[in-house]
Amino acid sequence: MLVLLPPSETKAHGGDGSPLDFDALSFPELNPVRRKLADALVELAADVPASLSALGLSERQHGEVERNASLLSAPTTPAILRYTGVLYDALDASALTGVERERAQRRLAVASALFGVVRAGDPIPAYRLSGGSTLPGLGSLRSLWRPALEPVLAEVGATELVVDLRSGAYATLARVPAAVTVRVVTEDSSGHRKTVSHHNKAHKGRLAAALATSATEPARIEDVVTIARAAGLDCEQTGKTAVEIVTRS
Repeated sequence: MLVLLPPSETKAHGGDGSPLDFDALSFPELNPVRRKLADALVELAADVPASLSALGLSERQHGEVERNASLLSAPTTPAILRYTGVLYDALDASALTGVERERAQRRLAVASALFGVVRAGDPIPAYRLSGGSTLPGLGSLRSLWRPALEPVLAEVGATELVVDLRSGAYATLARVPAAVTVRVVTEDSSGHRKTVSHHNKAHKGRLAAALATSATEPARIEDVVTIARAAGLDCEQTGKTAVEIVTRS
């Protein structure tokens, strides 16, 4: 099974790993696009105003540009520890036991505007690039990533269950038609359901943690529902490849 996590804009500082080595990353067939984007980010960082504009940053976020400037020389840390925020707080990878960590590194991957997709243990530096960004001279990230990333994810999906927790901007970078998609909804007293944002990331983090550490390997959508319920989530299958996590208002 492969669980595709969304990335986060916020990332942990520093790390104790060697600088970025593209050959140390999973899915090496993505390296040509990764290198092109990394070189473009480093070059763009030399022009701070242009970087702020292209990356959608404010004047107070010069530090994000500095991260990109040192992208190829900065220390790295495993991807699952690099990304921060509500989803990753709920996932709480730093608290996993040895066996759980091994399972998580095998089952979890993070969608990335810069790297396409990386497995949980892949060593990456801090950077700033969002799924909706357009870099000067390169066009949209979707046009860059789809031809390279979709075949990679399709190959994974042909042999493994893929659970897609990505947010919209990252889901458009590469489609995974057979993947199990997850929607977090709230249900009111009349039974009406609507998509919510408040609990979305936390519940997806809890689901990712449950799937990553399960003693049994999830192979079907029914397994996803069973594991989610065992973790205390109100989860229902709502389609052939769709589930909902239900909260109540």
